[in-house]
Amino acid sequence: MAHLFAKKRFSAVILAGGSSSRMGGVSKQHQRLLGTPVAIYTLRAFESCSECEEIIVVSKADECPLFEEYRSEYGLKKLKTVLPGGKTRQESAFIGMKAIGEKISYIAIHDAARCLITPQQIGKVFTAATRTDAATAACPATDTVKFVSSAMKTETEGQPDRSKLWNMQTPQIFYADLYRAAAYTAAEKGFAATDDCSLLENVGFGCTVVDCGRENIKITTPIDLVLAEAILKARQKGE
Repeated sequence: MAHLFAKKRFSAVILAGGSSSRMGGVSKQHQRLLGTPVAIYTLRAFESCSECEEIIVVSKADECPLFEEYRSEYGLKKLKTVLPGGKTRQESAFIGMKAIGEKISYIAIHDAARCLITPQQIGKVFTAATRTDAATAACPATDTVKFVSSAMKTETEGQPDRSKLWNMQTPQIFYADLYRAAAYTAAEKGFAATDDCSLLENVGFGCTVVDCGRENIKITTPIDLVLAEAILKARQKGE
């Protein structure tokens, strides 16, 4: 049930502690896109989102000072704190969750490397979360997905119904008390989640999907930087 009387504001936990192994070990969130660090595009989107009350960055310990420099360099007024992350993404999200303000009713979890998200898209996901308690950015799957033999890893064994498949993205936004309960349950039971929606699914709750299109890519490999720059240039031309 949606919490209609909860304060319609949220805290954003930005996860920036990935290993960047597929980027040659160079932190993807600090790569430059048109001269600006990847993470700044992400932080600016949440900074510009009127429903966002505060931003918490969870980063590699040795990169925390760099985010502190970004605070003043790029005028990030909503950046509340920068914290060293855990060993896994799930642990880092847990750390960020514990740092949100006591009066905040909703929490958004977002990957710093998913830098093409817009304030408008964030707002759409948040609106859905206020109605259903849990919502995620996503886009419908367009490729055919096949089951492949686990033994040979080369032989197909059929396919799921593509009309029911969505590619999960972030932000994923939740009623904070519900998210806390799911996160603590997972920690107690040793449940390893692939994303934050999985935490809720583990305790019997689903998440509303909000179509945020295919431009909301995550910077993972060098080719993603090329794609992201092309998207940003196209957006600039359309302004």
